[in-house]
Amino acid sequence: MSPETFAQVSNLVIPTATVIYAVAMVSHAMEWAAGRAVVVAATTEQAAAMASVSVGASTTTSGATAGGSAAAGGSAAGAAGTPPGGAGSSIPRSTRAEAASRVGLLLTYLAFVLHLAGVLTRGLAAERVPWGNMYEFSITASLAVAAVYLLFVHRYKLQWLGLGVTLVVAAVLGLATLALYTPAGPLVPALHSYWLVIHVAAAAISGGAFTIGGLVSILYLVKARAERKVLDGGTMSASLRRLPSAEAMDGTAYKVLAFAFPLWTFGVLVAGPIWAEYAWGRYWGWDPKEVWSLVTWVVYAAYLHARATAGWRGRRAATIAIVGWFVFIFNFVGVNLLVSGLHSYAGV
Repeated sequence: MSPETFAQVSNLVIPTATVIYAVAMVSHAMEWAAGRAVVVAATTEQAAAMASVSVGASTTTSGATAGGSAAAGGSAAGAAGTPPGGAGSSIPRSTRAEAASRVGLLLTYLAFVLHLAGVLTRGLAAERVPWGNMYEFSITASLAVAAVYLLFVHRYKLQWLGLGVTLVVAAVLGLATLALYTPAGPLVPALHSYWLVIHVAAAAISGGAFTIGGLVSILYLVKARAERKVLDGGTMSASLRRLPSAEAMDGTAYKVLAFAFPLWTFGVLVAGPIWAEYAWGRYWGWDPKEVWSLVTWVVYAAYLHARATAGWRGRRAATIAIVGWFVFIFNFVGVNLLVSGLHSYAGV
């Protein structure tokens, strides 16, 4: 096949993958909607059961009534104060929700295969690694997000993150296709180095993990707030009950970010400077891209250091993780598009 044919295949496959990611997103949204209906039904049944217990208890002696009321109160308090991870595990999932979850995951796998094929054929069309401009960076980075999600989805039971992941990937691919597309062409001289391949590959994989960790951390804050409301006697929405407990989500974010940080360290502090010395004759020059890559590294280093030494968990750690993700996004998008520097070839 000629480079032109590979380019045509890539230009067809990438939009197709985008549409399938979007359909997967809709399927995951249907899963949440079906799960909400099941939770509401379960809650109604529990309320009816508690009411019947109260009626039965009222027919006993006063002493037995007092004991029964205390037991019923304890049951109610336990139901209200149970961490949503536990409550969520006791809530039945409808056949519709299960089917929507499986379909969404299968569609994500299918879209990922097409996405991967689109990135590979783009590289074959350009006869080089496919990350020489913002369009190629976008399709490669979004591929890394999907890859990290699918890598951890079964190990850490991340199906509940499918809606957020497919939304992010579909949005990035759609933006790349509609606004950032650049025809395949040769690299500028500064990019002709195998250290570029190592540098960008490590950055893309770690960036995908940063995105997963950021999404989990955002949902952690929402879930932790809801759990506190329940402990204070409030209620929790049915959708949030389906998420794992806040403690479990905090641990998941830590594991994903602990996986990403060494890769980012190698890509930014080892491979990046070596490539910079080859391309520009110096290892470090405080170029805007270099500065923001270092800022990203510092934020995530602070996150891991705070957890390891100061014992930071929960809200404070999640806040640092979210800040790190936004810094990474600005480094990936804002610096490339808004700031001029030696990395300006990465723009549109």
